[in-house]
Amino acid sequence: MSVLGVGRCVRVVMIIVFSLNVLLAEQVKLKHSPSPQTAVRLFTDTELAKYNGEKKDQPIYMAIKGVVFDVTLGKEFYGTGGPYNALVGKDSTRAVAKMSLESEDLTHDVTGLTEDELKSLDDVFNNLYKTKYPIVGYTAHRILNKDGSPKKDFKPEDQPHFSIKDEL
Repeated sequence: MSVLGVGRCVRVVMIIVFSLNVLLAEQVKLKHSPSPQTAVRLFTDTELAKYNGEKKDQPIYMAIKGVVFDVTLGKEFYGTGGPYNALVGKDSTRAVAKMSLESEDLTHDVTGLTEDELKSLDDVFNNLYKTKYPIVGYTAHRILNKDGSPKKDFKPEDQPHFSIKDEL
């Protein structure tokens, strides 16, 4: 099988698994809400990288669209050796949009994504991650401008049913 054929197979499997996760989350009603005692954190890239599933005594975190989710519940997928371990410990927005595990897609940058990829991103973000996994924080690029000043238009979400226009 060619490299292109393998890439297509990986994308098809990812789409199926994401779709099953969405269906199961809706059927089982796996809805999380942040604990009132749990503070939402700001994560730098370095800080987020510590939660990559390598340490068994630490949670596993993954960011999409600058929102950091605790995906420890899915450790068989996101933990060390899991099929989606490449996505954790970083903001993997582009990879989720493209249904890709390629290293160049493991970034928050959405420049050049197609309308279909952006729609797929929103669907997975809203119907899987926001309904299944608790929000534990936000990435620095979501909250801060490049000069370190806070973004005036940042509004924290209430999980699981929040809606912010122009999230990216």
